[in-house]
Amino acid sequence: ATDIPCLAYRSGWNNPRIEWKFQKGSSLVLFYYGGQLTDPYKDRVRFSPTSIHFDTVTREDTGKYICEVVGDGSQIAKSEVNLIVQGALPPHPKPPLPP
Repeated sequence: ATDIPCLAYRSGWNNPRIEWKFQKGSSLVLFYYGGQLTDPYKDRVRFSPTSIHFDTVTREDTGKYICEVVGDGSQIAKSEVNLIVQGALPPHPKPPLPP
């Protein structure tokens, strides 16, 4: 499990609209918008104004997560987090080699 913070969130803004986008290479996926998580994320991600929480992550989730917050008027703030998911850890560490 992992949490990705939305550093752009401003608690003082009136009724901000929050969107999350996921960028991998040249593709950009709308991850959360209009108050809803999109497929295939909605079954394994929880949204809060300050972060998104993944119940599980896979290597496919490696990429850039962009949080965009739009306030009343023309206020806009944006933050980005690069997530790198590495392969599963081996179940047992290798014993040290004898000197």
